[in-house]
Amino acid sequence: SSLKQWYQRRVRVQHYYITNNLRMSREVLLARVEQFSAAHRLFHHNLTDEENFAIYNKCSWKHGHGHNYKVEIRVKGKVNEKTGMVMDIAVLKKEIQDLIATIDHKFIDKDVPYFANVPSTVENLCIFFWEMLAPKLPDGVKLNKVKIWETDKNIAAYKG
Repeated sequence: SSLKQWYQRRVRVQHYYITNNLRMSREVLLARVEQFSAAHRLFHHNLTDEENFAIYNKCSWKHGHGHNYKVEIRVKGKVNEKTGMVMDIAVLKKEIQDLIATIDHKFIDKDVPYFANVPSTVENLCIFFWEMLAPKLPDGVKLNKVKIWETDKNIAAYKG
């Protein structure tokens, strides 16, 4: 009987450790969505207006055009045993909003130094967000995906 009790205790303890270790070793995706508005002109400095128009069509108009963008930032990490979170979503929100403040209601090509010689396509906007946010994440948390809606129908995603 004492052997049976010992065995039952051991099974319970092993189950506890296996369950907790599995739970804490699982990686979880956490996402935050924000919005911003900005203007841009699709063009490349090394091309003529005619060549830019052939590539970008009306989006290369010299006075630019604007969009109401939606951006989703997805991070990945293990759930912290104490907090039950991958990271504090308020910290992620602040980092995204601080970055958006540098681009919101701006003419991207003229006002954001990163785009001085980089075409401000939605694809390059994804890369910009990735490069600016990745170093600001806490240890153990990594960017998983940056997804930007330029319009309801034009969407790009970057996974590093």
